[in-house]
Amino acid sequence: MAKATAAALPELTASWWESHSVALANVRFGAMAKRLPVVLRQAIGIAWRASPRDTVAALLFNLLTGVATAFGLLATRGVLQALFASGATLDRVRAAVPSLIVVAVATAVRSGLSIIAGWAQARLEPQVLTTAERRLFELTTQVKLAAFDDAGFSDEMERARNRGSLAVQFLTRGAIDLTAGLAGLAATAVTLALLHPVLLGALLLASVPAAWAAVRAARLAYLSNHARTSRRRRLWMLADLMANRATAAELRAFTMRPFLLREYDIMAGAETDTELEVVRRQTMTRLVGGVFSGLATFRVYVALGVLLVDHRLPLAAAGTAVLALQAARTALALAVTNVNRVYEEGLYFNDYTDFLARAGERMPPVTKQATVRPPVTVTVRDATLHYAETDAPAVLGATLTVRRGETIALVGENGSGKTSLARLIAGLYHPDSGTVSWDGTSLSTVDPQDVWRHVAMVSQEYWHWPFTAERNILLGTHDEPRDGLIEVAARKAGAHDMITGLPAGYGTLLSRNFAGGQELSGGQWQRLAAARAFYRDAPVLICDEPSAALDARAEHALFAALRAGAAERITVLITHRLANVRHADHIYVMRDGRIVEHGDHPELLAAGGTYAELFQLQATGYTAA
Repeated sequence: MAKATAAALPELTASWWESHSVALANVRFGAMAKRLPVVLRQAIGIAWRASPRDTVAALLFNLLTGVATAFGLLATRGVLQALFASGATLDRVRAAVPSLIVVAVATAVRSGLSIIAGWAQARLEPQVLTTAERRLFELTTQVKLAAFDDAGFSDEMERARNRGSLAVQFLTRGAIDLTAGLAGLAATAVTLALLHPVLLGALLLASVPAAWAAVRAARLAYLSNHARTSRRRRLWMLADLMANRATAAELRAFTMRPFLLREYDIMAGAETDTELEVVRRQTMTRLVGGVFSGLATFRVYVALGVLLVDHRLPLAAAGTAVLALQAARTALALAVTNVNRVYEEGLYFNDYTDFLARAGERMPPVTKQATVRPPVTVTVRDATLHYAETDAPAVLGATLTVRRGETIALVGENGSGKTSLARLIAGLYHPDSGTVSWDGTSLSTVDPQDVWRHVAMVSQEYWHWPFTAERNILLGTHDEPRDGLIEVAARKAGAHDMITGLPAGYGTLLSRNFAGGQELSGGQWQRLAAARAFYRDAPVLICDEPSAALDARAEHALFAALRAGAAERITVLITHRLANVRHADHIYVMRDGRIVEHGDHPELLAAGGTYAELFQLQATGYTAA
């Protein structure tokens, strides 16, 4: 594998929650041992919310399995006492029969209880995962839009989605398996304590090295995974660039293959080296733990031998102790394995719970304000908006008023703040200072869902939703289509003929990820996005570069449709094609977040400012010889 000292691509932005995660990752063994009951309680709590019945069944039957184990071991002592007693062999066998029956029944009951416990656990796990993911998506779909502008939010959300939610399922499994292991260990411990207290102490000492090794290995894995989050994101980004239909043509045309492969080799080489180092350190930890565990187990058998030699333990009890020790080793292995799992998954689970807590802090404020009505007047007064981790404001001191039946246009060069101002008008963002109000009611005091019900948007960053053409138009509006209105909306957007030309018309699935799915061109997708906005028929319509991918005929038809329905709504139009804003009632020219000019088309041309300059530049392309 080719390697280099550094990648050409820059590092990703450091995560804003980094200090908390580092503090969590550096928790030591003693502190984690104290925290283990808390993690178990959290795991059982979410399992209880998912299914109280299955949670009780899984825990109860695992505990009863341990009781059956202890009962069987104690019954085994009776069998050995009868067999080791003096007298004829047949008499000794007859004397052992009752105890043998008890052992057989205990074994059968133990097996049955174990099967039932496994059945309850298998039922519980998918319900836990669904509960955890549903809770996560309830928040990710409701947090303020500004949260996604935070460079750290994507890292935190990615860990919560890709590892944190699964950690809830794994943690639940580990908690229940740990319960089973501890129940079995407790059963053998009770048996050994009844046989001789010294054996119990020796068994507890033998458990320490293996437990230490398991927790240490888990901590190494978590520290490595935490440190590699940014690098893995870079790997996924590079992989997507090299194996994506959307990038394939440009990758070839610009001969980007060597550069991307070199970057991949650098990242993959560093990732592989790190993983190998973690494996080496984990192996050494487990080796040390295994050696000391073996020595501790040897001491247990030495103690057993001493008790026999000193006649402080009958031969039958010694035989039972050997069986109990073997059962203890099995239960200990199960417990230690799941201490490892619970500890490791508990760390990932904290990523999940921390994200839920932080996402909860980014929720829109709960308000009892009356439901906002379709606005007659929208007023922006001295509004300023900053995005996270940026110094310059996206919008600075903007003031404007628009009334129903009016179309306003926001124009300016790239990055001047047009889209940000439009999103303030739509209530997608709230200003850091100043106000945005509908009919005198500040949007910051209104439930955002009530605001967005009255907004339709044609975004310049529309998504290719993997549904049918019909469902793409219906999205977010109605579960069932209104008769004839889908086609009306599609015709307004110039999409009807395109849709009817698809293999299944409006029922065509628009994603090649599914069998029989179709893919559209950029312009065709933009027509669908416009049709969705027309179908929504909202009193506030935001059109952000609605014709960027359209041909001239489709663009003309779209703007004609926008003008035809403008009397019934407030329309906010953003476009670099200034010929399309000539009919706007008011035009606002923006620069560096400020409104620097405003007026209608003739007024701005006569003023000879920025708008006139931009308009003449575009007009020259059509009029120059």
